[in-house]
Amino acid sequence: MEKHRTQKKPRQKRSVLLTLALVVFCVYMLAAIVNQRMQISSQKAKLQSIQAEIQVQEIKNSDVRHELQSQGASSEYVARIARESLNMAKAGERIFICPGGD
Repeated sequence: MEKHRTQKKPRQKRSVLLTLALVVFCVYMLAAIVNQRMQISSQKAKLQSIQAEIQVQEIKNSDVRHELQSQGASSEYVARIARESLNMAKAGERIFICPGGD
């Protein structure tokens, strides 16, 4: 009869350990899912921000195209727009920016 008791204890220990392992695994998976959802929402916010920037840039590009069509595509006009609106420079040209403003 005592042998029968000693056999139940290891089974009970295994059952408790298995249950504990299962609970730990479930908690880990829940934490992983929550973390993934947070990352997804963060990435969606970044995507919306970038899409807004793209729309602004497309509007600027459209304005520049419209001005080019109305002013003509002279090289001086294109260079002026590139310098003023797009902060571009000619090859080998240096641009100095005054930290005090204008």
